[in-house]
Amino acid sequence: MGIYDLVVIRIRQLCEERGVTPNGLSYISGVSQSTIKSILCGESRNPGIVTLKKLCDGLEISIVDFFGTEEFLQLEQEIK
Repeated sequence: MGIYDLVVIRIRQLCEERGVTPNGLSYISGVSQSTIKSILCGESRNPGIVTLKKLCDGLEISIVDFFGTEEFLQLEQEIK
């Protein structure tokens, strides 16, 4: 599993925890529905840090919290 897959899983996880739909995420983050759909459906393989920061702001977490999961830490170990 690569970093892109983990990003999609993390976005879905955070939305589920907060009871937010992808459309709701678009509303609270200011990221277009089409961009969120592209990320979640695998059409956009590189969402970019600015987009991820907007999503994090909408979800009221820091970018550090977004990437601070065990899965991302394990991935970092594998990349080295």
